[in-house]
Amino acid sequence: MPPGLARRATADPLFRLVAYALEAAHGRPPAAVWSAPYAFHLDSPGLVAAAGWPVAAAAAPRTDGLVRLSSLGHPADSCDLPLTPDGPPPDAPAWAVRPYALLRALARAGYGRGGTDLHLQGSLTESAGLATAEPADCALALAVADVHGPADAEPDREELARLLARALPDGDEALRRAVLFARPGKALLPDAGAGRRHAGFDPAASGRRLVLLAVRGDRADRAAELSRAVACARRAGALSAWSPGRGPGRSVLALLPASRLTEVRAAVAEDFRGRGRPVPRFLNIAVAGAARREE
Repeated sequence: MPPGLARRATADPLFRLVAYALEAAHGRPPAAVWSAPYAFHLDSPGLVAAAGWPVAAAAAPRTDGLVRLSSLGHPADSCDLPLTPDGPPPDAPAWAVRPYALLRALARAGYGRGGTDLHLQGSLTESAGLATAEPADCALALAVADVHGPADAEPDREELARLLARALPDGDEALRRAVLFARPGKALLPDAGAGRRHAGFDPAASGRRLVLLAVRGDRADRAAELSRAVACARRAGALSAWSPGRGPGRSVLALLPASRLTEVRAAVAEDFRGRGRPVPRFLNIAVAGAARREE
């Protein structure tokens, strides 16, 4: 029998970490580990895609009606909560309020009524500028549906998508659909109905790079600094730039020829460094596939 994910040297470090963290926090190994990609809007209206950076969720089922939540992002705020599908929710740390609300909604729909040990961890922080809630929501829902469902049965993603939309109406439904239904090297038109239309979007295949550029510093300066970074990037060879979310934020996605990547980064860094400002972060983005089971 192969070793568990936490001790498998060839496994992705993030997935090894969440498996180990759940075992360390809750005293038993996960029954499943799921990964869910961060997602983003494209410059073309209505199109979304998934990024090659994931959120991971490790889960183990319970039968005593308790949920135990932990995250390495909040090491001092693990919590044990009774899973009450209705009525006022129990007090919970701020980070756990949304996961607990989703667990209650899943329980009302018949998923995980017995409770779950759950550990969540992302590969990016909010400072990167990509939406963090949607991949975490999807990773949690898939993991819970998996460990409480029939063995070897894939969770019903369409049903979970509808449940997420009802339970968390403040989320970005298009991004959730990208998390659940994306394909590598493809953009998704999430409003196309059950058929889900995909279109080619693979910058690497055409000699281009997709880069996330995130500014740092005070919130009040963010819009002006981001605009300046985009202007520098365009002068150095970037082809286009747009917000990865539904509105302006702290980052943009920039599409550029692969041959100009060094020049673009250097031009932006030189401008910000010369003004005594924090140099923006650059993150390469691969167009990835949908959420999947890792263990």
